[in-house]
Amino acid sequence: MSADTAHWEKVCQVGDIPDGGVLGLEVGETPVALVRTGGEVFALHDVCSHAEVRLSEGEVYDHTLECWLHGSCFDLRTGKPTGPPATRPVNVYRVKIEGDDVYVSLSKE
Repeated sequence: MSADTAHWEKVCQVGDIPDGGVLGLEVGETPVALVRTGGEVFALHDVCSHAEVRLSEGEVYDHTLECWLHGSCFDLRTGKPTGPPATRPVNVYRVKIEGDDVYVSLSKE
């Protein structure tokens, strides 16, 4: 069993993320969209892979985030587009909750 070597950054409190909504913020210099839905918190790169606008200004539908500009939808769990016009995924980041604190790791491991 390997130890978690990820760098975790405390980014907000759970209550800062609207239930069924999105909070856009920066982790270092990386734009991140935090989504709270169905009792879970997800983190995605906050730039649409199609139009390069902030995804955090979009709408949440179940486990997808819809870009406000052209309607591209991205799966919160994988970052993969679930419909056109986007064809490339966005990065997803690991999230952990400790108490009311939300932590995000941008590292791959």
